[in-house]
Amino acid sequence: MGNIMTCCVCPRASPELDQHQESVCPCGSEIYKAAAGDMTAGVPVAAAVEPGEVTFEAGEGLHVHHICEREMPEDIPLESNSSDHPKASTIFLRKSQTDVQEKRKSNYTKHVSTERFTQQYSSCSTIFLDDSTASQPHLTMTLKSVTLAIYYHIKQRDADRSLGIFDERLHPLTREEVLEEYFKYDPEHKFIFRFVRTLFKAIRLTAEFAIVSLIYIERLVSYADIDICPTNWKRIVLGAILLASKVWSDMAVWNEDYCKLFENITVEEMNELERQFLKLINYNIGVTGSVYSRFYFDLRSLAHDNGLYSPVYLLDRERAWKLEAFSRMEQYKVFYSAAKNGSLSAEDLIHLQRAKAILF
Repeated sequence: MGNIMTCCVCPRASPELDQHQESVCPCGSEIYKAAAGDMTAGVPVAAAVEPGEVTFEAGEGLHVHHICEREMPEDIPLESNSSDHPKASTIFLRKSQTDVQEKRKSNYTKHVSTERFTQQYSSCSTIFLDDSTASQPHLTMTLKSVTLAIYYHIKQRDADRSLGIFDERLHPLTREEVLEEYFKYDPEHKFIFRFVRTLFKAIRLTAEFAIVSLIYIERLVSYADIDICPTNWKRIVLGAILLASKVWSDMAVWNEDYCKLFENITVEEMNELERQFLKLINYNIGVTGSVYSRFYFDLRSLAHDNGLYSPVYLLDRERAWKLEAFSRMEQYKVFYSAAKNGSLSAEDLIHLQRAKAILF
């Protein structure tokens, strides 16, 4: 899992991203606009929602424990922390309930349907499915849902507790002067979405990293006892995405790659942001499948409550074949280990080849 020695140690950019420097660098200007887009228009208006393990290789005689093997602090109850325990309620879903209940009450009073009229539903003869699954979430819808969760973290915060490492007034991301009035207003959902989407586009991350980043954000809020507010949300989101991409990506990602996307942040500052983020979450970078699934389905609930729907498609014969092939591929994954031991039967091999032929 993750990369070898990619944490705050390399002074140069990764070779993989250097090969695509022409396609990555232009995104830097988009990052500047996303980071400063809600600053140049004057004082923002009241926020509104749009419809709609780091691994170390030890040398001989050197024993380095894996970062995930560190014991959890005894004073943190796992049962009440959604980022560690799948039975605990996610913070963002709890914070969103106030707005959801008010919307439902308002719609009921005005006799407005809470469902979108263009939403398609399945029947006995027709089945509609979306392409978003827990293993392969829909990128755009996942980013909208994750940024909506961050929006509710900001809007429904208890106070403005923060730390200097995340304060954008002390560590600005752009060279443009930011008025103090800007930090007195909550950012709109569309600004948060634009900032995160541009980061994902530049670094070429998939939807799973957005969910893991949100888990790290809620872990930070719970462990460090801080709030996400207008002064710190960008650097908290940046730190979470940086950590998720370096822990879970198969491609080497260096901190300098992120520095290319911003005009006023150095490698040393990015290293310090990563170190402090890791320290504040007690180096707990592990994410179990059950916790990941809980966040995925809670994000779907959040999207549905706010009128966000994934595009649906008619289940035709070709899609049915592909779904069956995916199901067979999952079933036959266990056969790969058996094949290495020479215990794969001829019948199992035939079924596996058929599933591959349908899928590819």
